[in-house]
Amino acid sequence: MNRTPHPLLPLAAVATTLVLWASAFVAIRYLGHDFSPGALSLGRLVVASLALTVIALASGLPRPTGREWTSIVAIGVLWFGVYNVALNEGEQRVDAGTAAMLIQVAPVLIALLSAVFLAEPFTRNLGLGLGLAFGGVVLISAGSSPGGDRDVVGVALCLLAAAVYAVSLVLQKPLMARLRSVHVIWLACTIGAVTCLPFAGQLWSETTTAPASSIWWLVYLGLFPTAIAFSTYGYALRHMSASRLGVTTYLVPPITIVMGLVFLDEVSPTIAYVGGALALVGVAVARRQPKRREPEPQAETVDVR
Repeated sequence: MNRTPHPLLPLAAVATTLVLWASAFVAIRYLGHDFSPGALSLGRLVVASLALTVIALASGLPRPTGREWTSIVAIGVLWFGVYNVALNEGEQRVDAGTAAMLIQVAPVLIALLSAVFLAEPFTRNLGLGLGLAFGGVVLISAGSSPGGDRDVVGVALCLLAAAVYAVSLVLQKPLMARLRSVHVIWLACTIGAVTCLPFAGQLWSETTTAPASSIWWLVYLGLFPTAIAFSTYGYALRHMSASRLGVTTYLVPPITIVMGLVFLDEVSPTIAYVGGALALVGVAVARRQPKRREPEPQAETVDVR
Protein backbone atom coordinates (compact mmCIF):
# COMPACT_ATOMS: atom_id res chain seq x y z
CA MET A 1 0.00 0.00 0.00
CA ASN A 2 1.55 3.32 -1.12
CA ARG A 3 1.18 6.12 1.38
CA THR A 4 1.40 9.76 0.45
CA PRO A 5 4.39 11.26 2.31
CA HIS A 6 4.18 14.41 4.38
CA PRO A 7 4.55 17.41 2.00
CA LEU A 8 7.70 18.55 3.80
CA LEU A 9 9.56 15.27 3.28
CA PRO A 10 10.21 15.69 -0.47
CA LEU A 11 11.22 19.32 0.17
CA ALA A 12 13.63 18.22 2.91
CA ALA A 13 15.07 15.64 0.51
CA VAL A 14 15.57 18.34 -2.13
CA ALA A 15 17.24 20.72 0.36
CA THR A 16 19.65 17.99 1.52
CA THR A 17 20.50 17.13 -2.06
CA LEU A 18 21.18 20.72 -3.09
CA VAL A 19 23.53 21.45 -0.18
CA LEU A 20 25.48 18.22 -0.71
CA TRP A 21 25.71 18.71 -4.47
CA ALA A 22 26.94 22.28 -3.97
CA SER A 23 29.66 20.97 -1.66
CA ALA A 24 30.69 18.52 -4.39
CA PHE A 25 31.69 21.37 -6.74
CA VAL A 26 33.94 22.76 -4.03
CA ALA A 27 35.42 19.36 -3.14
CA ILE A 28 36.12 18.51 -6.79
CA ARG A 29 37.90 21.82 -7.23
CA TYR A 30 39.94 21.18 -4.08
CA LEU A 31 40.93 17.65 -5.12
CA GLY A 32 41.98 18.65 -8.63
CA HIS A 33 45.60 18.97 -7.51
CA ASP A 34 45.82 15.40 -6.17
CA PHE A 35 43.53 13.31 -8.38
CA SER A 36 43.05 13.21 -12.16
CA PRO A 37 39.45 13.37 -13.46
CA GLY A 38 39.11 9.65 -14.18
CA ALA A 39 40.70 8.51 -10.94
CA LEU A 40 38.57 10.91 -8.92
CA SER A 41 35.43 9.61 -10.65
CA LEU A 42 36.30 5.95 -9.98
CA GLY A 43 37.24 6.53 -6.34
CA ARG A 44 34.06 8.50 -5.68
CA LEU A 45 31.84 5.90 -7.34
CA VAL A 46 33.46 2.91 -5.63
CA VAL A 47 32.90 4.48 -2.20
CA ALA A 48 29.32 5.38 -3.12
CA SER A 49 28.58 1.93 -4.54
CA LEU A 50 29.78 0.19 -1.39
CA ALA A 51 27.70 2.49 0.82
CA LEU A 52 24.62 2.10 -1.36
CA THR A 53 25.00 -1.69 -1.35
CA VAL A 54 24.39 -1.74 2.40
CA ILE A 55 21.39 0.58 2.11
CA ALA A 56 19.87 -1.05 -0.97
CA LEU A 57 20.11 -4.66 0.16
CA ALA A 58 18.36 -3.75 3.41
CA SER A 59 15.32 -3.01 1.23
CA GLY A 60 15.46 -6.33 -0.61
CA LEU A 61 16.72 -7.31 -4.06
CA PRO A 62 15.59 -5.27 -7.06
CA ARG A 63 14.05 -7.09 -10.01
CA PRO A 64 14.16 -4.76 -13.01
CA THR A 65 12.63 -5.86 -16.30
CA GLY A 66 14.73 -6.01 -19.44
CA ARG A 67 13.53 -2.61 -20.55
CA GLU A 68 14.24 -1.15 -17.11
CA TRP A 69 17.74 -2.61 -17.20
CA THR A 70 18.36 -0.75 -20.46
CA SER A 71 17.47 2.55 -18.80
CA ILE A 72 19.51 1.75 -15.68
CA VAL A 73 22.60 0.91 -17.73
CA ALA A 74 22.19 4.14 -19.74
CA ILE A 75 21.86 6.15 -16.51
CA GLY A 76 24.93 4.46 -15.03
CA VAL A 77 27.11 5.12 -18.06
CA LEU A 78 25.85 8.67 -18.66
CA TRP A 79 25.05 10.20 -15.26
CA PHE A 80 27.60 8.37 -13.13
CA GLY A 81 30.30 7.73 -15.73
CA VAL A 82 30.38 10.45 -18.38
CA TYR A 83 28.99 13.16 -16.09
CA ASN A 84 31.62 12.69 -13.39
CA VAL A 85 34.60 12.47 -15.72
CA ALA A 86 33.46 15.46 -17.79
CA LEU A 87 32.72 17.60 -14.73
CA ASN A 88 35.99 16.70 -13.02
CA GLU A 89 37.97 17.57 -16.14
CA GLY A 90 35.92 20.74 -16.62
CA GLU A 91 36.61 21.91 -13.07
CA GLN A 92 40.33 21.64 -13.72
CA ARG A 93 39.82 24.29 -16.38
CA VAL A 94 37.14 26.56 -14.88
CA ASP A 95 36.40 27.55 -11.29
CA ALA A 96 33.78 25.81 -9.15
CA GLY A 97 31.28 28.68 -9.40
CA THR A 98 31.42 28.78 -13.19
CA ALA A 99 31.04 24.99 -13.37
CA ALA A 100 27.97 25.12 -11.13
CA MET A 101 26.46 27.83 -13.37
CA LEU A 102 27.05 25.88 -16.57
CA ILE A 103 25.46 22.73 -15.19
CA GLN A 104 22.27 24.76 -14.72
CA VAL A 105 21.39 24.56 -18.40
CA ALA A 106 20.20 21.06 -17.45
CA PRO A 107 16.82 22.09 -15.97
CA VAL A 108 15.93 23.79 -19.25
CA LEU A 109 16.69 20.56 -21.10
CA ILE A 110 14.85 18.52 -18.45
CA ALA A 111 11.69 20.61 -18.76
CA LEU A 112 11.73 20.31 -22.54
CA LEU A 113 12.48 16.57 -22.52
CA SER A 114 9.84 15.97 -19.83
CA ALA A 115 7.21 17.75 -21.90
CA VAL A 116 8.09 15.64 -24.95
CA PHE A 117 8.72 12.20 -23.42
CA LEU A 118 6.94 12.23 -20.04
CA ALA A 119 3.86 14.21 -21.06
CA GLU A 120 4.43 16.63 -18.18
CA PRO A 121 2.69 20.01 -18.63
CA PHE A 122 4.84 22.96 -19.63
CA THR A 123 2.98 25.69 -17.76
CA ARG A 124 3.31 29.44 -18.14
CA ASN A 125 4.81 29.73 -14.65
CA LEU A 126 7.34 27.02 -15.43
CA GLY A 127 8.39 28.74 -18.65
CA LEU A 128 8.65 32.15 -16.95
CA GLY A 129 10.54 30.66 -14.02
CA LEU A 130 12.98 28.92 -16.33
CA GLY A 131 13.62 32.16 -18.17
CA LEU A 132 14.22 34.15 -14.99
CA ALA A 133 16.37 31.47 -13.39
CA PHE A 134 18.45 30.94 -16.52
CA GLY A 135 18.94 34.70 -16.78
CA GLY A 136 20.27 34.63 -13.23
CA VAL A 137 22.61 31.80 -14.19
CA VAL A 138 23.93 33.85 -17.11
CA LEU A 139 24.64 36.78 -14.80
CA ILE A 140 26.45 34.59 -12.29
CA SER A 141 28.43 32.92 -15.04
CA ALA A 142 29.41 36.30 -16.50
CA GLY A 143 30.69 37.39 -13.11
CA SER A 144 32.35 34.14 -12.09
CA SER A 145 35.48 34.65 -14.18
CA PRO A 146 36.99 38.14 -13.74
CA GLY A 147 37.94 39.63 -17.08
CA GLY A 148 35.86 37.11 -19.00
CA ASP A 149 38.77 34.68 -19.43
CA ARG A 150 37.28 31.20 -19.82
CA ASP A 151 38.62 27.89 -21.04
CA VAL A 152 36.48 26.87 -24.02
CA VAL A 153 37.20 23.17 -23.48
CA GLY A 154 36.26 23.45 -19.80
CA VAL A 155 32.98 25.16 -20.67
CA ALA A 156 32.20 22.50 -23.29
CA LEU A 157 32.89 19.68 -20.80
CA CYS A 158 30.56 21.24 -18.21
CA LEU A 159 27.85 21.61 -20.84
CA LEU A 160 28.34 17.95 -21.79
CA ALA A 161 27.86 17.01 -18.13
CA ALA A 162 24.66 19.07 -18.05
CA ALA A 163 23.31 17.35 -21.17
CA VAL A 164 23.86 13.78 -19.92
CA TYR A 165 22.42 14.76 -16.54
CA ALA A 166 19.22 15.98 -18.20
CA VAL A 167 18.83 12.85 -20.32
CA SER A 168 19.49 10.60 -17.32
CA LEU A 169 16.90 12.32 -15.14
CA VAL A 170 14.22 11.86 -17.79
CA LEU A 171 15.20 8.19 -18.11
CA GLN A 172 15.07 7.76 -14.33
CA LYS A 173 11.62 9.26 -13.76
CA PRO A 174 9.56 6.33 -15.19
CA LEU A 175 11.62 3.84 -13.17
CA MET A 176 10.44 5.42 -9.92
CA ALA A 177 6.89 4.19 -10.53
CA ARG A 178 7.84 0.55 -9.86
CA LEU A 179 11.38 0.39 -8.45
CA ARG A 180 12.74 1.82 -5.23
CA SER A 181 14.86 4.90 -5.85
CA VAL A 182 17.73 3.50 -3.76
CA HIS A 183 17.82 0.39 -5.95
CA VAL A 184 17.96 2.42 -9.15
CA ILE A 185 20.71 4.66 -7.80
CA TRP A 186 22.70 1.69 -6.44
CA LEU A 187 22.61 -0.23 -9.71
CA ALA A 188 23.37 2.85 -11.82
CA CYS A 189 26.22 3.92 -9.53
CA THR A 190 27.77 0.45 -9.66
CA ILE A 191 27.52 0.44 -13.45
CA GLY A 192 29.16 3.87 -13.48
CA ALA A 193 32.01 2.54 -11.34
CA VAL A 194 32.50 -0.36 -13.76
CA THR A 195 32.54 2.14 -16.63
CA CYS A 196 35.39 4.00 -14.90
CA LEU A 197 37.50 0.88 -14.19
CA PRO A 198 40.05 1.82 -16.91
CA PHE A 199 41.20 4.54 -14.48
CA ALA A 200 41.98 2.03 -11.69
CA GLY A 201 45.74 2.28 -12.22
CA GLN A 202 45.67 6.07 -11.94
CA LEU A 203 43.53 5.89 -8.81
CA TRP A 204 45.96 3.48 -7.11
CA SER A 205 49.08 5.50 -7.90
CA GLU A 206 47.50 8.85 -7.02
CA THR A 207 46.04 7.54 -3.75
CA THR A 208 49.47 6.39 -2.59
CA THR A 209 50.89 9.91 -3.03
CA ALA A 210 47.87 12.01 -2.00
CA PRO A 211 47.74 13.53 1.50
CA ALA A 212 45.37 11.96 4.02
CA SER A 213 43.10 15.03 3.93
CA SER A 214 42.51 14.60 0.19
CA ILE A 215 41.73 10.91 0.62
CA TRP A 216 39.15 11.78 3.26
CA TRP A 217 37.63 14.38 0.91
CA LEU A 218 37.40 11.67 -1.74
CA VAL A 219 35.55 9.43 0.73
CA TYR A 220 33.27 12.36 1.57
CA LEU A 221 32.44 12.80 -2.13
CA GLY A 222 31.45 9.16 -2.38
CA LEU A 223 29.37 9.02 0.80
CA PHE A 224 27.57 12.36 0.92
CA PRO A 225 27.20 14.15 -2.47
CA THR A 226 26.88 10.76 -4.21
CA ALA A 227 25.38 7.98 -2.04
CA ILE A 228 23.20 10.15 0.19
CA ALA A 229 22.42 13.02 -2.19
CA PHE A 230 21.50 10.83 -5.15
CA SER A 231 19.27 8.75 -2.86
CA THR A 232 17.44 11.79 -1.49
CA TYR A 233 17.13 13.16 -5.03
CA GLY A 234 15.67 9.87 -6.20
CA TYR A 235 13.15 9.99 -3.34
CA ALA A 236 12.15 13.53 -4.29
CA LEU A 237 11.85 12.53 -7.94
CA ARG A 238 9.39 9.82 -6.95
CA HIS A 239 7.06 12.43 -5.42
CA MET A 240 7.64 15.46 -7.67
CA SER A 241 7.53 16.10 -11.41
CA ALA A 242 10.90 15.89 -13.17
CA SER A 243 10.63 19.40 -14.62
CA ARG A 244 9.82 21.11 -11.30
CA LEU A 245 12.47 19.13 -9.46
CA GLY A 246 15.03 20.00 -12.11
CA VAL A 247 14.32 23.72 -11.68
CA THR A 248 15.21 23.54 -7.97
CA THR A 249 18.83 22.80 -8.89
CA TYR A 250 19.14 26.49 -9.76
CA LEU A 251 19.68 26.91 -6.03
CA VAL A 252 22.99 25.03 -6.24
CA PRO A 253 25.05 27.93 -7.69
CA PRO A 254 24.26 30.44 -4.91
CA ILE A 255 25.07 27.77 -2.31
CA THR A 256 28.29 26.93 -4.16
CA ILE A 257 29.31 30.60 -4.18
CA VAL A 258 28.98 30.77 -0.39
CA MET A 259 30.87 27.51 0.11
CA GLY A 260 33.58 28.61 -2.31
CA LEU A 261 34.05 31.77 -0.27
CA VAL A 262 34.29 29.83 2.99
CA PHE A 263 36.40 26.85 1.93
CA LEU A 264 38.33 28.04 -1.15
CA ASP A 265 38.53 31.76 -0.36
CA GLU A 266 36.96 32.51 -3.75
CA VAL A 267 35.14 35.85 -3.79
CA SER A 268 32.50 36.35 -6.45
CA PRO A 269 31.78 39.81 -7.92
CA THR A 270 28.60 41.69 -7.09
CA ILE A 271 26.90 40.68 -10.34
CA ALA A 272 27.10 37.04 -9.25
CA TYR A 273 24.99 37.81 -6.19
CA VAL A 274 22.46 39.66 -8.34
CA GLY A 275 22.28 36.60 -10.57
CA GLY A 276 21.82 34.35 -7.56
CA ALA A 277 18.88 36.43 -6.35
CA LEU A 278 17.31 36.31 -9.82
CA ALA A 279 17.75 32.53 -9.91
CA LEU A 280 15.95 32.23 -6.57
CA VAL A 281 13.05 34.29 -7.91
CA GLY A 282 12.92 32.06 -10.96
CA VAL A 283 12.73 28.92 -8.84
CA ALA A 284 9.90 30.41 -6.77
CA VAL A 285 7.93 31.37 -9.87
CA ALA A 286 8.45 27.99 -11.55
CA ARG A 287 7.21 26.14 -8.47
CA ARG A 288 3.96 28.14 -8.26
CA GLN A 289 0.95 26.09 -9.16
CA PRO A 290 -1.51 27.80 -11.51
CA LYS A 291 -4.72 28.79 -9.82
CA ARG A 292 -7.59 26.52 -10.57
CA ARG A 293 -10.80 28.18 -11.56
CA GLU A 294 -13.70 27.29 -9.34
CA PRO A 295 -16.61 25.82 -11.31
CA GLU A 296 -19.45 28.26 -11.72
CA PRO A 297 -22.50 27.32 -9.66
CA GLN A 298 -25.21 25.79 -11.74
CA ALA A 299 -28.59 27.50 -11.65
CA GLU A 300 -31.18 25.40 -9.87
CA THR A 301 -33.87 23.99 -12.09
CA VAL A 302 -37.38 23.06 -11.11
CA ASP A 303 -38.87 19.85 -12.40
CA VAL A 304 -42.36 20.75 -13.57
CA ARG A 305 -43.33 17.32 -14.74
